[in-house]
Amino acid sequence: MTNDPPLYVSPRSRKGICFFFIICLIIIFLPRIVRSFDKPLAINLSKTAIETFNEKRNWHKKKEYQKKSRPAYKKKVFLAPERRFDPNQYQKNDWIKLGLSEKQVAVVLKFTEKGLYSNDDLEKIFVIPSTLFNLIKDSTYYPIAPTKKQEFTEKKLLVTHEIELNINTASENDLLSIKGLGPYYAKAIIKYKAELGGFVRKSQLMEIFKMSNESYDKIAPYLTINPSDVRTININEATVEELNAHPYINWGQANSIVKMRMQKVGFKDINEIKQSHLIDEETYEKLIPYLSI
Repeated sequence: MTNDPPLYVSPRSRKGICFFFIICLIIIFLPRIVRSFDKPLAINLSKTAIETFNEKRNWHKKKEYQKKSRPAYKKKVFLAPERRFDPNQYQKNDWIKLGLSEKQVAVVLKFTEKGLYSNDDLEKIFVIPSTLFNLIKDSTYYPIAPTKKQEFTEKKLLVTHEIELNINTASENDLLSIKGLGPYYAKAIIKYKAELGGFVRKSQLMEIFKMSNESYDKIAPYLTINPSDVRTININEATVEELNAHPYINWGQANSIVKMRMQKVGFKDINEIKQSHLIDEETYEKLIPYLSI
């Protein structure tokens, strides 16, 4: 039986305990010691790269700011006309090019049908924004407004005119004597008559730009048609350009007719043009009164 005290630790155990504490200290402090020797990773950027980075950053900041401050609507852009013009002669596409919507153009055209004679008349059209009016007011010109005497004479003619007019021989002034037919339609009818070579039926008036059913119904009772007054095109002599000038013949059809004529050494009958795959039955029926051999 030994006489060792109760808390006695042998030399070997003391060495073990000391070694254990040393290991613990190493585990605790080794990472800190290692980090103290580490140097931060140096990133070397050129001056150009830094400037590019800053530009991109600023660009993104600017776009983000614009996105937040951008209004909820897009401001309407209006354009000035390329040259001087008469608003009475402007058509739908012309007004749209200046920046008006289709609904606005429809209203403007109703005013131009009645006639505009000054910028004051143009400014009274409520659908034309002041911005657009200021852009176009210095580029406009107008026909001379009729005098009171002329207006009285025209009204008198409209009231007293009851005879029918041959549309193929009537002049522009003759047409103006018809009740419900104004300067615009009178000019348009004369122009289309020249392009066609004459009218063969009243319904062709509906092919005129802006001719409404209401306007047609007003003027049709005062007009007559004489098909013998129609000017025809000799398909054995006409050039491609002359054929193409007719409203019912496009360039491809005109070219086809001339090539067929060359192959046949002249047409013997008008219905031979139907051999062209470009001329259907409907087109042929419309063309018959205007062709000759």
